[in-house]
Amino acid sequence: MCQIQYDITYEDLNPTFLFTCQISRKEPERLHSHDFIEIALILSGEGHFVLGGKWYPVKKGDVLLINPGIQHQCTYSSAEAPLEEFYVAFTDIHIRDMERNQILFPGHECLIRPGEKTFVTLSRLCSLIKTESTSCQPGRYFMLKAYVTQMILLLYREQVVAPVTIEEGYEFESTNKKYVVEQIIDYLNCHYNEKISLDQIARNMYLSPFYISKIFKSETGDTPINHLIKIRMEKARFLLDKQKDASIQDIALCVGYDDAYHFSKLFKKHFGESPSKYRKKQE
Repeated sequence: MCQIQYDITYEDLNPTFLFTCQISRKEPERLHSHDFIEIALILSGEGHFVLGGKWYPVKKGDVLLINPGIQHQCTYSSAEAPLEEFYVAFTDIHIRDMERNQILFPGHECLIRPGEKTFVTLSRLCSLIKTESTSCQPGRYFMLKAYVTQMILLLYREQVVAPVTIEEGYEFESTNKKYVVEQIIDYLNCHYNEKISLDQIARNMYLSPFYISKIFKSETGDTPINHLIKIRMEKARFLLDKQKDASIQDIALCVGYDDAYHFSKLFKKHFGESPSKYRKKQE
């Protein structure tokens, strides 16, 4: 018989469930904070959040971990693909090597991008929580507490015990050039805010870099990386129009560039003027 061990806590893992809600985001919200923990799953759509003073682009499959006292707000939800968010709120936990009522995974980032299998399981738990929260069955509160506990443990196991980087791959059903190029463009549109190289695109597409470059050029007249730059520049121009308080560095980070100077050079090359000059003209 196995001994019961509090291997990740100092006491029983017994969170107090507070509430759950699902939000179809149509407009930004005000900056605010709570005295409890929130876990938010991005079920669909694209947008941007400010969490603890940092800008984060978010999309389907992302998880937001919002600890007590963290100032946060959704600043933008795409009109074409509005955000659908699912929240669970709880308190009264104490995980080993973390402060009470805090969940701090390696890197202390508020944005988590779990593996596909983990997110599928988390989404299933959201569905169970939603159903249970509207039921009148005996033990409703304890079922909700159990589902939230599973969420915490799933994220803990992936982020702390055995962090795994899962690369999304696209398996092609045919070798049709047009189909392949459409898949590459779809990949670039979904991942433009991440670090992307030709080798990475090829690896995720299960094709060689040479073949990808050749067919992409023949179908579009451009290279995959140049196409990626165009996507990023259009996204940046949109953000400059919409996010008036965001710095040039913030905009650069949101479209996949760590270096604001390099981003500004590309923007000027693409539009004929620097991001700051473009913004002034729009005022």
